[in-house]
Amino acid sequence: MTKIRIAIQKSGRLNEDSLQILKDCGISIDNGKDQLKASSRNFPMEVFYLRNGDIPQYLRDGVVDIAIIGENVLIEKGEDISIAEKLGFSKCKVSLAVPKSVKYKSVHDFEGKRIATSYPNTVNNYLREKGVKAELHIINGSVEIAPNIGLADAICDIVSSGSTLFKNNLKEVEVMLTSEAVLAVSPKISEERKALLKRLQFRIQSVLRARKSKYVLLNAPNDRLNDILKLLPGMRSPTVLPLAEEGWSSVHTVIDKDTFWEVIDELKKVGAEGILVCPIEKMVL
Repeated sequence: MTKIRIAIQKSGRLNEDSLQILKDCGISIDNGKDQLKASSRNFPMEVFYLRNGDIPQYLRDGVVDIAIIGENVLIEKGEDISIAEKLGFSKCKVSLAVPKSVKYKSVHDFEGKRIATSYPNTVNNYLREKGVKAELHIINGSVEIAPNIGLADAICDIVSSGSTLFKNNLKEVEVMLTSEAVLAVSPKISEERKALLKRLQFRIQSVLRARKSKYVLLNAPNDRLNDILKLLPGMRSPTVLPLAEEGWSSVHTVIDKDTFWEVIDELKKVGAEGILVCPIEKMVL
């Protein structure tokens, strides 16, 4: 039986988030400790656990068909590889940082400076666009220490919370790009495996829609029902059911989590009561 071959990061947060979305898609992975390859028992899929930086080449060579990988890694090492889906997790920035003591004015302050980084292509492209020339020191590993030991004047690295920069007495001064986990596709994927990718994407899209939404139930006085319904979005339209108590209705709908609290505040102002909020596991359109 044909199986789709997916690469995920061997360890770290992206590994955990990748396994979680597969689990949320109903895909069970039979993997033991330190395995580099595993299979799903309920979906035609093989999982390869690889170093993040190696994944673009595995996609390019057709060793794997798809991968869950940071968009920043594709920008650095795999701009020729297409993205099938943005996944919304493992968000970060790729930024330039300098010692806190440095008075920073603009990107032109990097002219002639030494920059330590694991992302030479990203840095070169960014500085070239700005008309700046700098000397790059390519480091695989922790680059934050480079200014402290005199190896570089600045660094370029991934920034999530900024705590690592703070601990190393650095400050972020230029955000070159923002990144999140994506589902990337090999240029050599077969037609048979494209069909499996389509099935997987359907599941992923259902999970992502659910993660972005909340299911809301509320009680509405009938004389304020129209005002309440005007505030409510829905997959098609809100569901309205009569309550046992005369003059009241129960309203069911889905609200985007990013605007959730604003909508709830408005609902309360126009008379909504007994508002119940529930997580959504899957949302299939």
